[in-house]
Amino acid sequence: MIEVYVDGASAGDPGMSGAGIFIKGHGKAETFSFPLGEMSNHEAEYHALKKGMEICLSRSYTVVSFRTDSQLIDRAFEKNYVKNEKYLPLHEECIRMSEQFDLFFIKWIPSKQNKVADELARKAIFKNEQS
Repeated sequence: MIEVYVDGASAGDPGMSGAGIFIKGHGKAETFSFPLGEMSNHEAEYHALKKGMEICLSRSYTVVSFRTDSQLIDRAFEKNYVKNEKYLPLHEECIRMSEQFDLFFIKWIPSKQNKVADELARKAIFKNEQS
């Protein structure tokens, strides 16, 4: 099973944002940082999840376990419900993508267990300024 740690970060809310993805499995580890432009922290969290899914699908990883420190995302997946309509299109897109995996899990973890993805997301914020 592939383990995927995702995190989004914003310098302000909204503010310049980034996504960090840390993937472990098949005896290797991969890291990714994506600048996202200006958006809210919750949007950045969704974009991190989406980017992580895209990477896994492009590598034909079909059995995946995603870890996030975003309670909003974890609860939205658990209940298939988004309180803020602003996030509904992102949520629906992630749900559709999750259905492309043979086995897909998402689990909330404390921030201290998501440090690598958090650092990658924070680095990505500064990549916005370099673009």
